[in-house]
Amino acid sequence: MNTTRQLRVLELRSALGPGGGPEKTILHGARQQVDSDIATTVCYIRDLRDRRHDLRARAEELGVDYVEVHEANSFDPFVIKRLLAVIRRGGFSIVHAHDYKTDLFGLILARLAPVVPFATAHGWTGHSRREHALYYPADKRLLARYPRVVAVSSEIRNELLRTGSRPDAVQVVLNGIDADRFRRVREQECAARARLGIPPGDFVVGSVGRLEPQKRFDLLIEAVASLHQRRPDVRLLIAGDGTLRRDLESRAAASGLQERCALLGHTPDVAGLHHAFDLFVQSSDYEGTPNAVLEAMAMETPVVATDAGGTAELVIDGVHGRIVPRGSADRLSGAVLELMESPDRRADYVSAARRRVEGELSFSARMQKIHSLYRGLPNARTDAM
Repeated sequence: MNTTRQLRVLELRSALGPGGGPEKTILHGARQQVDSDIATTVCYIRDLRDRRHDLRARAEELGVDYVEVHEANSFDPFVIKRLLAVIRRGGFSIVHAHDYKTDLFGLILARLAPVVPFATAHGWTGHSRREHALYYPADKRLLARYPRVVAVSSEIRNELLRTGSRPDAVQVVLNGIDADRFRRVREQECAARARLGIPPGDFVVGSVGRLEPQKRFDLLIEAVASLHQRRPDVRLLIAGDGTLRRDLESRAAASGLQERCALLGHTPDVAGLHHAFDLFVQSSDYEGTPNAVLEAMAMETPVVATDAGGTAELVIDGVHGRIVPRGSADRLSGAVLELMESPDRRADYVSAARRRVEGELSFSARMQKIHSLYRGLPNARTDAM
């Protein structure tokens, strides 16, 4: 008889459409079966009005154990009842919440079922007045009641401590990446550039992210426009979509980059896109631990980034890339020019970055840390396999 004991974990998240960076962390993390004594199921709360939600298909493609709980609207009173049914059917002992809505549900469920609440704080990166005035302050107070919270950067941990969380309850665990899935193939570079109509000899600065205020793509356009006066071979590609698309297109045209800047829209094949990049730039004002930077590191694309959130914990300045203060187009353009003119330095940075994502920033390494924290939770019951 097999008497191995197993912790069963329900990862709980609410997201609209395709979501964002946390979805990569949740789905690819759940894919990592690093310990046989821990079984993970990913549960998404899906608003039935949301026609862009594609998490089930993505989970199935990765082979992740997945379940959905449907809600008629954002305040559906029957969601807790449905979640309780999922917990009872699955015999879960830990509910791992990932956003302000499920952080509330995690505490409620812990009162109604024999489960221990656990949370990851990915950051508070929305820009609506309601989020900043109501949801985010409430979320930080909720997280102060959790026995264990993972912060994806030291900056987020410091904010949680400032708002009432206990120091011993908050652990920093940086995001990870699947370095096997994100791997550069030099033979694909010419074809990737040809598909985008990039002529030989152009130096491509690329970026990936939602076209929202926090990403400061306006700053990146300004930096590249300034750089273009000295390096007319520079070209800017930005992948992603959002509310600022028209404004950014207008800014690029007004900056004289209408022929040298392309907004590519939503691009599912980020790894393929990196084969066309000579350099990756993150220009954000605030971040959690940015998956876009991890992807650039894994794809051996040299990185210039602002010191937003946990970025400087991923990329050590002068070792894996260049880190500059946020908010300065001049500092961004200066760092980009420095790397444009130094192929040897670019090569050193990408080699060091690739080694780091294969080791301490791999999904496997990250999930081993998370699993260790699960085992340390008080009163987390186990079931015989």
